[in-house]
Amino acid sequence: MCSSLDELSSSIGEVTISLEIRELECFLVLAEELHFGRTAERLYLSQSRVSQLLRSLEHRIGGRLVERTSRRVALTPLGKEFLDSLRPAYAALERVVAHTRQVALGIGGTLRIGFQGTANDYILAAVAVFQGQHPECLIEVTELPLNDPFGALRRGEVDAAVVLLPVAEHDLLLGPTFSVQPPALTVSTKHPLAQRTVLDAEDLAGTVLISVAPPAPGYWRQAQAPTQTPSGALIHRGPEVRTLQEGLSLIAAGRGGMLLCRPTAELNQRADIVHVPVTGLPDSALGLVWRRGEHTPWLKAFAAALIS
Repeated sequence: MCSSLDELSSSIGEVTISLEIRELECFLVLAEELHFGRTAERLYLSQSRVSQLLRSLEHRIGGRLVERTSRRVALTPLGKEFLDSLRPAYAALERVVAHTRQVALGIGGTLRIGFQGTANDYILAAVAVFQGQHPECLIEVTELPLNDPFGALRRGEVDAAVVLLPVAEHDLLLGPTFSVQPPALTVSTKHPLAQRTVLDAEDLAGTVLISVAPPAPGYWRQAQAPTQTPSGALIHRGPEVRTLQEGLSLIAAGRGGMLLCRPTAELNQRADIVHVPVTGLPDSALGLVWRRGEHTPWLKAFAAALIS
């Protein structure tokens, strides 16, 4: 960790709280070491200075963060809660400072984009446009599990993710949406609906839809595999899958169907499955998502390439 900034100021209502980066850094190291001596060594400080920084931070917050006895150092419940919120926020701040410094110095960087399933022509075209406009920044494309659209983003493994909508995550921001398409029901060639040229949403009543396994949030999983038609008729929930390929294998085996967007359906043509367009359901769409507070210049440029 490094003190990239000397001081932050945040407002809560009409109360302004000044935050010293050194205090936050000291708390993070102390929470990791749970030892004042080792914390002082890592930060090249005296133990008394570590104690002073901790007391100052506790005074700003208005509560005890650390319990210290002659035998042990432990976080208080408030300290644990503060640590859980501070770690990702501090990491995000370091990334923003480092990236902005690269831009200011004209140093090339890397933009890591995650995507679900297969990167379609739309995404690849946006990557090509971005690379043509910003050759100094390399885009790395990473596949995300179908059942975990937001995990890699939260862990800092990617800078942004192209995911299926909807997105309703308090710590993430949804940018441009694109590839809006009516859904298709993907079923085995032996399925009773396989010979239809088009389906209405009510035709799904009584069918089995393969669902997505956790950790994808419940509302997102429900959108990909609804459990009732618009009129309220029951749609049966089938087995849960972690990847699209798992789902396609179960479809071919006659275990149920899946609702896929048209580009995904077109990229997964097989002799043992068919894709039947469905009307009466919300369109399928993709969106670019990133961590709140990390809308960097490279990310802004890639978002612009997506909507251009």
